[in-house]
Amino acid sequence: MTLMEKVLTTDLEDSEAILRELLHNSSDVMFRKLHTDGQTLLFIYVEGLCDTNLVEQIILKPFLYRGLPGDNCEGPPFTHTLRQLMLPVLNKSSATKAGEVVEGVLAGYVALLAEGESEAQIADFQHYQQRNVEEPSTEPVVRGPRDGFTESLRVNTSLIRRRLCTHELVNKSFQLGEKTGTKVEMLYLEGVAKASIVEEVTRRIGEIRIDGILESGYIEEMIEDAPYSPFPQIQNTERPDVVCAALLEGKVAIVTANTPFVLIVPMTFWSGLQASEDYYERAIFTTLVRWVRYFMFLIALLLPSVYVALTTFHPQILPTVLLISIAAAREGVPFPAVMEAFLMEFMFEALREAGVRLPKTIGSAVSIVGALVIGQSAVEAGIISAPMVIVVATTGVASFGIPRYNLGTALRVLRFPMLLLAGFIGIYGILIGITAILIHLSCLRSFGVPYLTPVSSETAGYVKDLIFRAPRWSLRYRPKNTTGSNGKRIS
Repeated sequence: MTLMEKVLTTDLEDSEAILRELLHNSSDVMFRKLHTDGQTLLFIYVEGLCDTNLVEQIILKPFLYRGLPGDNCEGPPFTHTLRQLMLPVLNKSSATKAGEVVEGVLAGYVALLAEGESEAQIADFQHYQQRNVEEPSTEPVVRGPRDGFTESLRVNTSLIRRRLCTHELVNKSFQLGEKTGTKVEMLYLEGVAKASIVEEVTRRIGEIRIDGILESGYIEEMIEDAPYSPFPQIQNTERPDVVCAALLEGKVAIVTANTPFVLIVPMTFWSGLQASEDYYERAIFTTLVRWVRYFMFLIALLLPSVYVALTTFHPQILPTVLLISIAAAREGVPFPAVMEAFLMEFMFEALREAGVRLPKTIGSAVSIVGALVIGQSAVEAGIISAPMVIVVATTGVASFGIPRYNLGTALRVLRFPMLLLAGFIGIYGILIGITAILIHLSCLRSFGVPYLTPVSSETAGYVKDLIFRAPRWSLRYRPKNTTGSNGKRIS
């Protein structure tokens, strides 16, 4: 029998010794004894994980004033007293094994043991320091809700429940991580979500075997279809309204404790280019913004490569005046265009990373001043041409226009191989790269759903929310690939 499987004894000293050994006498685990009326009561809790003031108000003070019950009480006298005192506590249980007591204490519960009794009472007095609900800094909107997820699992699920007040919202709970015991909950709408997708998500989460889950990114890497693809197959968000909109489309949400980022599956390529604000503004304006966004996507991926290909291999395509201007600016530059582009792209990525890692008060200032000073100095020194600075800066601005950060990172990764192809064989290299990307996207799936959905013959009738955003009253049906039996939005 292992130490975790040992049974508590009626000797309080022996039980305490077992529990101290299991908890390795950690300095933040408190063992507090209370002596009254010839009886001894032992409190065990982790300092900082439970509300000791609440324990004092609910158990200690009433117990000290009331004393032991009379002889007419059923069961062991002390156990009966504790159960009576803990009536205001919603979540409570009893345990006879040392391992059960330790798990409860480490989860933020308070364990109470009495002399002469082998049964411990475990009560939920959890109290964590947590952040207030506030607007997510990564997904700001001009129009829309201002609340965002926090690191508290129960706060996050309540934000979703507040918007979806229906009994069809199903919540399945998991506990992942042998060392961390992180709570993970899967949410979906019964009848709206396709059963095959729900079963697949449940299976993949249930098969996770790892020592610890510290953030939802751990789960994302363990359950995605193609881990070596640059394109994300799982969407993450800090906004409750985005999660609720996805649930109404038949998708599944995965909420993880200790992180404000909720995962949404399955994800398609087009959902990475759609913002929550698209559904709060009028359809005409949203359609225009989407076209601009798609154009920015192409610029972020192809502009440096196209510039290198045209100036190196196909100058005859450019207008004569523009060609003369570019040639004059490149006069004296010691590097070929492809090397020049690589240097500038690398410097831009370094400045962007520095801006993220530096303190907020100086991060933006350093990144902006650094870009201006380095760019201007490089042009004046003749190391980099002015048109290349314009191209790289335009590419960077366009990449910031992608609504989903993880899709933007895919473009940052693909930009470099596209530059290499353009530097070696020009426009033909760009066409080869685009073809390879399209083939990869066509083969990619997210939990059985084609990544380019709804661009297929099977779902051709569901493009009202793709190239343009049709008025709300015309979006009568949910996406076919993710929806179960209840596929109608508007009656």
